[in-house]
Amino acid sequence: MLAKVVSFGLKGVDGYKIDIETDVSNGLPHFEIVGLADTAIKEAKERVRSAIKNSAFEYPVKRITVNLAPADIKKEGPIYDLGIAVAILSCNEEYQIKNEKDFVFIGELSFDGSVKKVRGVLPLLISARNLGYKKFIIPKENCMEASFISGIEIYGVESLIQTVKFLKNEEKIEPVSPCKFEELISENNYPLDFSHVKGQKMAKRALEIAAAGGHNLLMIGAPGSGKSMLAKCFPTILPDMTFEEALEVTKIHSIAGELDLKKGIVCKRPFRSPHHTASTVSLTGGGANSKPGEISLAHNGVLFLDEFPEYSRHTIETLRQPLEDGVITVARANATITYPANFTLIASMNPCPCGNYGSKDRECKCSASQITKYLSKLSGPIMDRIDLHIEVENVTYDQLKSQEQEETSTQIKERVDKAREIQLKRFANDKNFFNSKMSVAQTKKYCKLDQSGEQILRNAFEKLKLSARAHDRLLRVARTIADLEGEENILARHIAEAISYRSLDRKYW
Repeated sequence: MLAKVVSFGLKGVDGYKIDIETDVSNGLPHFEIVGLADTAIKEAKERVRSAIKNSAFEYPVKRITVNLAPADIKKEGPIYDLGIAVAILSCNEEYQIKNEKDFVFIGELSFDGSVKKVRGVLPLLISARNLGYKKFIIPKENCMEASFISGIEIYGVESLIQTVKFLKNEEKIEPVSPCKFEELISENNYPLDFSHVKGQKMAKRALEIAAAGGHNLLMIGAPGSGKSMLAKCFPTILPDMTFEEALEVTKIHSIAGELDLKKGIVCKRPFRSPHHTASTVSLTGGGANSKPGEISLAHNGVLFLDEFPEYSRHTIETLRQPLEDGVITVARANATITYPANFTLIASMNPCPCGNYGSKDRECKCSASQITKYLSKLSGPIMDRIDLHIEVENVTYDQLKSQEQEETSTQIKERVDKAREIQLKRFANDKNFFNSKMSVAQTKKYCKLDQSGEQILRNAFEKLKLSARAHDRLLRVARTIADLEGEENILARHIAEAISYRSLDRKYW
């Protein structure tokens, strides 16, 4: 007897169709799974056998062969358990399961027959919907995640018994009710606020520009000057995520197994802060199970790298592609996978190993060679990809005790939102949505300078010995500053302010 059901596998953030073809025939009892299955799938025969027996179904004492087609693509994970079990039971005419071909099956089985949650349900369902599939049976624990996808019917099950009864129309299961993303966005709150940060006007201004235009930023300052707190406040002034952005982020977090299943969707912009001892693979992604790394988990959000030079040189250099292209390509022997990685980089560092180089109050104890070695981990190409470089001074006692009310994140965010609206209109017919991602052609079109602005830029270019990439990034920052002021044209003061955020890299490098 032959049966076939449909499931879906994952490659990167996209799903692809898997036909689970099952043949139950006479012969010596044997269970074989073919079709380039990994260890987790090969072990499915033990989970499926126990689940069928412990669910009070008759397990066929025959030769069972399961083929996962297409056979030339590597399959991973336990997500095919439920489909395999249903296909085996469909081969037994006594159970009268006739409508299994109407559904896509996703789920892992326990020995007792219960259906357990799996990773990556959201991208799997979206890919299946795009191929025309409308009905899905998934673990009940994944239903909240799936409830944000429109145009399909999703049925959450808790056990193999419930699944079979539902397929035989012996038990009714209501499809998952859709959830509204807007209600979750309104509940967003943050523990920190820019009103908690005393002083640091220049740093706050630079962070506002970074948020408005999606620019990368590097903070240089002594330990305790407030760099980490400024970075943690940064997400509070970023625009709210759109539903499309939230789906992209949720896909990645679902695949990585980091999704909060109670909410079912990521409604805050991610803020990822890996330790400087993190390996290159943990940042870029990949590994045995091809999981997304920190770079991809920060997609549409913030990647904060504290103590920037303490990361290995090789790890820092892996940032080149995502900073330029917004994606990270992970090439391994068995597959090449591209993950989205469109994030804002906020990095912080000390000016030297002891942190006192250039300080007015403390003496630096580092030798010239130690400082050079410390700073040499940050190459020219990496520095060119960081638009804003600022020096964060220590807060004085008077500033710390001042009763003056600091500007709140809400006030700053209002200006950021207005600047982003200007950019959305400007790039309405283009793929990018903010100034930092402008192409060379767009930079020439939207970043024209008057005569005085051109002269200021020429002097800075020659004096600071800037690269062509740095030249274009200066123009994009100036465009963002003009947008924050609601100016249609870039004025001389805008380009002058943009240059002030590029001068520090020549002081230290």
